[in-house]
Amino acid sequence: MQDHSPFEIIDGDLTLGLVILADHATNLLPERYGRLGLPESAFGRHIAYDIGVEGVVRGLNARLNAPVVMSRFSRLLIDPNRGEDDPTLVMRISDGAIVPGNHPITPEEWQYRLDTFHRPYHDAVSATISAVAAKTGKAPLVLSMHSFTPAWKDVPRPWHVTVLWDSDLRAVRPLLAELEAPGDVVVGDNEPYDGALRGDTMFRHCMKPGIAHALIEIRQDEIGDEAGIARWVDRLAPVFARLNADPALHTYEIFPSRTGPY
Repeated sequence: MQDHSPFEIIDGDLTLGLVILADHATNLLPERYGRLGLPESAFGRHIAYDIGVEGVVRGLNARLNAPVVMSRFSRLLIDPNRGEDDPTLVMRISDGAIVPGNHPITPEEWQYRLDTFHRPYHDAVSATISAVAAKTGKAPLVLSMHSFTPAWKDVPRPWHVTVLWDSDLRAVRPLLAELEAPGDVVVGDNEPYDGALRGDTMFRHCMKPGIAHALIEIRQDEIGDEAGIARWVDRLAPVFARLNADPALHTYEIFPSRTGPY
């Protein structure tokens, strides 16, 4: 039996036309899974969640009053930012850590996690986007918040913040320009990953229906404490507000995905 909701919707003003998402907001697991056979320390690492993001999206909601949808389960259980047919949907090994609770996994358990966690989260995202569109009569702007590690395989990552994208650059171009304008942070363009991921949250909810969007990644040491979270909320809130005020970002326009045909 499920002992907590797979998602949380933080209410906001639907008439603003802005939706904020956090696919990997928490490291929570239902009691039935224990710690998936991992030590407690694993749940303080990026393999379990996007460190700092929950605080950022809550802060953005408080500042902007835009609705937020965030997951309430660790991506070690099932990754909401993967398509249902993605082989990495349930990770057996994550950044060198073997996940005993995920291997072996029966087809029935795989289906249970889809039905109980992955699909309800995406249903909540769909419902929130649809509610905003119904309220405004226009396409919403969707911004998804993530965080990334300061280094990968001992190689430092120089970017403080990055923007990921597939082929719809309507929100990406002005967002990059806004982030770069102060000149005090290193901004990555489609770093440290490529934003074209077939079946992921942005592909499913934005690319396919033609909704302007962007995925923002903040380096985790930048938002690892309350002071850092507050600084990034202060930085991002006015940027998001200016983007959201652009009528060109509230229309439907479908772009061919770099991952292939829909």
